[in-house]
Amino acid sequence: MSAVVVIVGEGFLAKRVSEELSSQYEVVRQADVEAGVTKAANLALVLSDAWLQPIHEKAEEMFQSLDIPWLRGFVSFGEGVIGPFVRPHAPGCSRCADMRRLMAGRDRKEMRELQKRMASQGGIPTDTWASRTGLLQVAYFIVSEAQRILEGGRPLSEGHLFFISLKTLKSSSHFFLPDPLCPVCGQLPDDSPEAARISLQPSPKVSPDSYRCRPMDDLKKVLAKDYLDSRTGFLNRKMVDLVSPFADASVNLPLFTGDEGTAGRTHSYAVSELTAILEGVERHCGMSPRGKKTVIHDSFRNLQGQALHPVKVGVYSKEQYGKRGFPFKPFNPDQSMNWVWGYSFLQERPILVPEFLAYYGLDYGKGFVYENSNGCALGGTLEEAIFYGILEVVERDSFLMTWYAQLQIPRLDPYSANDQELGLMVDRMQAVAGFDLHLFNSTTENGIPSVWAIAKNRKQKGVNIICAAGAHPDPVRATKGAIHELAGMLMSLDEKFEANREKYLRMLDDSSLVRQMEDHSMLYSLPQAEDRLQFLLDEARPLRTYEDQFKPKTTHDDLTDDLLDILQVFRDLNLEVIVVDQTTPEIKRNGLSCVKVLIPGMIPMTFGHLFTRVTGLERVLRVPVELGYANQMLTAEQLNPYPHPFP
Repeated sequence: MSAVVVIVGEGFLAKRVSEELSSQYEVVRQADVEAGVTKAANLALVLSDAWLQPIHEKAEEMFQSLDIPWLRGFVSFGEGVIGPFVRPHAPGCSRCADMRRLMAGRDRKEMRELQKRMASQGGIPTDTWASRTGLLQVAYFIVSEAQRILEGGRPLSEGHLFFISLKTLKSSSHFFLPDPLCPVCGQLPDDSPEAARISLQPSPKVSPDSYRCRPMDDLKKVLAKDYLDSRTGFLNRKMVDLVSPFADASVNLPLFTGDEGTAGRTHSYAVSELTAILEGVERHCGMSPRGKKTVIHDSFRNLQGQALHPVKVGVYSKEQYGKRGFPFKPFNPDQSMNWVWGYSFLQERPILVPEFLAYYGLDYGKGFVYENSNGCALGGTLEEAIFYGILEVVERDSFLMTWYAQLQIPRLDPYSANDQELGLMVDRMQAVAGFDLHLFNSTTENGIPSVWAIAKNRKQKGVNIICAAGAHPDPVRATKGAIHELAGMLMSLDEKFEANREKYLRMLDDSSLVRQMEDHSMLYSLPQAEDRLQFLLDEARPLRTYEDQFKPKTTHDDLTDDLLDILQVFRDLNLEVIVVDQTTPEIKRNGLSCVKVLIPGMIPMTFGHLFTRVTGLERVLRVPVELGYANQMLTAEQLNPYPHPFP
């Protein structure tokens, strides 16, 4: 018995494909899906000479309910679009493909509005670019794909969209990932305490001197293929910076609010590109829940005993909340909000965390503070992700502790580390970029090596000072990380700085004008702002050696053992390490994990001077005494009143 093929649609494509398939299969023609489709169909084809999104949405709903696999082909703005081949109840439907295609487009905002308008009008009946030759090419591809499906072959269009230019006949294939939030095929589980529970597993390092568990050679096989595509990827462009002193590459994460670049900085453009992709994937996972459904909406008062007290993460002062136009309200224990499950290593149990603290791309106007990506990290294992999430929290905390308490931390001699690569990096910053490096040991009471790096311009023009930070059990790695961060900004900011110098001069007199992340570093690009960093730049203080400043650390062959050492440090300090697993199906397919680490009591990185968060964080007043930088606890009035210079 020959297979039954239902062809839905009118026009050239439907007619031609029907003629080609009729000789081999039983073909049933109908004008639209609302006429009903026989359950005996082995394959449905929805074909049109233009873009008819409403029909595709109806077809998706119907064929899912009837368990009929289907494929679509249509024309959109001079392109033939084929795919995806959809298996009922399997992730990766036409809605997923349309969402990925929309988001990857540079005109996504305009296209979304156009789609809404077209949908209300029933779509576009004909496409003005649809030539007969081009339509024939599309038709023959659809016929070939239908034959492959009906004969049991692997469809080329499964998980892919094909584009054929109706002008040049050039064709291309583009992989897309299923959307875990898709209303049609999304299959996310509910968030639960059981799923949040973490039992650390062995995580062998790729080599004795590494702190990674997956080799880059392994990751490079999947990163660009799965995540970076100009037409359907959730990362859609890549760029290299040929001006930076080191190999700097970036990729673009497209959002409806605008494009967001993520960068990788190493000594190899190939590795930097992979690092940038990993950074982009991390941002994607950290913006909103895509791995599990948020199911708890309640007040802290009702959840007391199983929830983190939100004030412990640092909030705004009464004066800040009281300012006219301030977008946040003080924490109200009776106000209902969304909560997600995390895991507390101190309490060794799941704990509820406000959703907007765990995912930073949500509507911040609904919370009581503005959270960012601080503590988000991606890893080849869950343990690796937690390890680097903690290090990021430590890095930012040590930087802000130094700034707010104006700690005169020790100056470091980079050459004393006896690391050839580090010495060459310092030399290159001077010779190629024209910047002197000043390095400082900003390690706090947790003992995890932290480095504050300052690049000081030797030239007359351009940015004057740029700051960065790094934290790592290996102080040399911490230093290199900070230098790479500096190098990515030094020469790329000059033109913008010179063009907007007057704007930054106004910020010097009015700190409330420092509102964006970039404003913090650009303010200290002004020579006039250098005095604010004199507590660090005092040349009279001696240079200290790495051997003198950093005690030798025990190293392990398994990263989990390093992580356990760090967790014990925070346990001894009675600081709670909370981990929210942000892993999504999109990265789980490649064995990657993503987390958000919260350590209540540590100083959160904030951007916009108005949003400085130190209220409720007594560590910033107490730790300077413990470290020997102050004789008595500081008062809030003694804290540095100026915007921090973190980039």
